[in-house]
Amino acid sequence: MRRINWPLWGGLLLAVLAFFSYYGFLAQFPVTRDVPWVSFLLFLIAVVLLVAGWRRAQRKVLASVVLVLGLLVPGFFTFLVTAGSKGLPLSNRAPAVGEKAPAFTLPDTQNRPVALNDLLQQSNGVLLVFYRGYW
Repeated sequence: MRRINWPLWGGLLLAVLAFFSYYGFLAQFPVTRDVPWVSFLLFLIAVVLLVAGWRRAQRKVLASVVLVLGLLVPGFFTFLVTAGSKGLPLSNRAPAVGEKAPAFTLPDTQNRPVALNDLLQQSNGVLLVFYRGYW
């Protein structure tokens, strides 16, 4: 009678759960969405379990298939949250590179209004930084 290789199957299950927990729950919060550290920690534990289960396995063929599948899940996740998330649609009204920025006024850190035109008159140039995430 064969015993079930719990580390191997548990590692695969944890890798799949880590993948779906990010998109189902963790992506709602800026602290875990912008840098998915919880998911990467779960993937690290899953990989340790997968390797331990593979080393423990008596039949290496099935264990190797499960190990490869388990390693593909964090690899695919890493691709999706890095290179895969770069394909955001372009805005029709956004200025092109090198084009003059439209005039605008925004509050500074002391809640005083600051106009782009005023800054341009006071100096040779203004550096505008656009940040997609949360502060």
